[in-house]
Amino acid sequence: MSDQPMVTQPYLDREGELDVLESHVREALHRARNAGASDAEASAYTSQGLAVTVRLGEVETLEHMQDRGVNITVFFGQRKGHASSADLRKESIDACVDRAMEIARYTQDDSSNGLADPSLLATEFPNLDLWHPSMMDAEAAIKRALACEAAGRADSRITNSEGASVNAGLGLTVYGNSNGFIGRSSGTRFGQTCILLAGKGDGMQRDYSFDSRRSLQDLEAPAQTGAEAARRTIRRLNARQLPTGQMPVLFSPEVAKGLVGHLVGAISGSALYRNESFLKDKKGEQLFPRWLNICERPHLLRGAGSASFDGEGVVTRERKIIDSGVLQGYVLSSYSARRLGLQTTGNAGGVRNLLLEPGGEDCDDLIQGMQNGFYVTEVMGQGVRLVTGDYSRGASGFLVENGEISYPVEEVTIAGNLNEIFKNVVAVGSNIDDRGNIHSGPVLISTMTVAGE
Repeated sequence: MSDQPMVTQPYLDREGELDVLESHVREALHRARNAGASDAEASAYTSQGLAVTVRLGEVETLEHMQDRGVNITVFFGQRKGHASSADLRKESIDACVDRAMEIARYTQDDSSNGLADPSLLATEFPNLDLWHPSMMDAEAAIKRALACEAAGRADSRITNSEGASVNAGLGLTVYGNSNGFIGRSSGTRFGQTCILLAGKGDGMQRDYSFDSRRSLQDLEAPAQTGAEAARRTIRRLNARQLPTGQMPVLFSPEVAKGLVGHLVGAISGSALYRNESFLKDKKGEQLFPRWLNICERPHLLRGAGSASFDGEGVVTRERKIIDSGVLQGYVLSSYSARRLGLQTTGNAGGVRNLLLEPGGEDCDDLIQGMQNGFYVTEVMGQGVRLVTGDYSRGASGFLVENGEISYPVEEVTIAGNLNEIFKNVVAVGSNIDDRGNIHSGPVLISTMTVAGE
C-alpha cells in the first residue's frame, strides 16, 4: 500500500491487496494443519484512514491511521487456542500459529468449540456496493471540517464549540478456515460530526449532529451537519424539569435505535446461555403488538452492516427477527448455538442492518397524536438490566402539550420494564434514521414513568 497521506485512493489495487491477504490466510491454515491442529481458522486484514478535528476555526488534531494484522485460531479436538500478530511476514505468521497451538494444548475441552458446519458456509458473494474510494487528503478533510463548524457557529446564539470532525477510511479483510472456505470483504466509510454549545453558566446547553455513509457522495453537505447541530443545541435553551408522573413517551429515531439494541442484547447467544436475559426461552412468544416487525437485511446495498457471510464464513440471510410482534429467533454464532442446542443464525459478529419497520406517520404526526407527553431526544446512563428487563435512564427532550412541543426538558428519569415497554409500543414513525447498523423511526410508547420534580 502507498504511504502517501490519502484516505482512500482511487488507484489502490484492491484485488492485489486481497490476493496478498489471502496468501497470508492460506499460509497460516497450512502451517496449523501440518502442525497437527484438527481444525483452524484465520483472518488477515489491512486498513487505513484519516481523521481531523477543528475547533473555533483552528485545527486541533490530524491523524493518519494504517493498520494490518492476522488472527489465528486453532483447535485440537475441542481445545482452542488463539493468537494475533500485527506483523505479516511469513516468519511472524508462523510464530503466531505456534503460539496459538501452544495455548490450545493447555486449555480445557469445550464441547461447543469448533468451526461452523460446512453445509452452512457461504458459496456466493454478491456485490453489496460497499467500496467507494475517494481521494481525500488532509487539506480536503480540514476544509470540510471547517465548513461544518462555521455553519454551526453562524447563529449568534451559539456561544462555543467542542469542534467538528471529519473521518474517512477503508478496510480489506480475508477470512478462511480449514473446511476450505475463503471469503473476501472490503469497504469504505466516511463521516462528519459537529458539537456545539449555546447559552451561558448553568443554562448552557450542548448538542450535536453527524452523518456516516459508505460513499463520500452520499454524505450530507458539511454545512447541513453544522446547521443541524446548531438547531438542536439552540432548541434546548431554557430547559426545565417535568413533574413526576405516568405519561406517553415518544423516542426520537436516534434514541429509539437504543430500544432495538436492548432487544438484540437480550436475544444474543452469550446472554442466553449465561442466563443473563429476560428473553431466554421466549422464542415464539408475543413481545410486541401484532402490527410490528423487525427485519435483518444483511445484503442491503451500501449498508453499514452489510456482508454476504458472518465472522465464521456462514452465509447471511434476510429474516424477520420479530414477525407480527412475535420473536422468531435469536442472534447466534456457532459457539453460542451449540451451547443452547440450536443452529447458528449467521450472526457471528452481530446483527446486520436491522430495520424497525415504519408506519405511515412522521414524527410531527406522532407528536400531534400523542397530545400530552414527553418527547425524548437524548438518554444517559447505563440503567438497563437485561437479566430482568428493568429500564431506568436519565433523559432530556421536550414536553408536548395539546399536540405541540411546549418547552425543553432536562434532568428527568424515564423508567419501566422492557417487557412492558415493548408491549406498549403504539406507533413507529416514518422518519427513518438509517445511519449505522440499526434503522428506526421515532417510537411512541403509550405510558412510562417520568421522574422529575
